[in-house]
Amino acid sequence: MGIGGCIVLIVVGAILTFASDWELESVDLDLVGLIMMAVGGIGLAVYTSIYKRRRTAGGAIPVVEEHRRDVI
Repeated sequence: MGIGGCIVLIVVGAILTFASDWELESVDLDLVGLIMMAVGGIGLAVYTSIYKRRRTAGGAIPVVEEHRRDVI
């Protein structure tokens, strides 16, 4: 799940929790929304930490120095 999926989970969870007045007998939509926001937040934190580690560990390019000898 990437950044987009995490943000979608957070947004849909917030809509279910704060902006909907639906009532179902067997499902508490406020709790479902809170769970979706929590999963989206945790996923976003995990994704950014893995992306940060991957970017710092593998991003180094070795420097190659070249020396030329000009022959006259």
